[in-house]
Amino acid sequence: MATLRDLLRDDLIIEELEAIDKRGVINEFSRLLKFSGRIEDADECIRVLLERESLGSTGIGDGVAIPHAKLRLFPEMVIAFGRSSTGVDFQSLDAKPVHLFFLLVTPDDRPGEHLKVLSRISRILKNPVLRENLRKAAGRHELKRLIFEEDSKYPQPQAVQRP
Repeated sequence: MATLRDLLRDDLIIEELEAIDKRGVINEFSRLLKFSGRIEDADECIRVLLERESLGSTGIGDGVAIPHAKLRLFPEMVIAFGRSSTGVDFQSLDAKPVHLFFLLVTPDDRPGEHLKVLSRISRILKNPVLRENLRKAAGRHELKRLIFEEDSKYPQPQAVQRP
């Protein structure tokens, strides 16, 4: 299974999101994925992410949201990170603004890997010191370093065996 270090690239980190609402955040991330060549159809990505959000907010509380989706005919797993210093109303479980976002998009035929990476992101973001440091980080390299440093504290998951 791919690690956060394998998946999070500099060009997929948004130091300061411009969006002021949930739809805007999803739109901004989807456009970034299209611009970076990770997806061909930003509108389809937006549709699937909003469809997932309609089932329940991916705003997990403590200023964190992990919007995620599985796309049909998608070639590889992608992670993006974004930060909002002002915070975004993401209809989070604790009703507080979200400042830290991880976007996870995976192929629809790899649900096990999707869940493992989702769980891993959630685990590292439970650390309040990391959350605070990410909010204060000076740039994308420091953001990435903080994420990888926290992720390295946990054993790496074993690869999923495919039939």
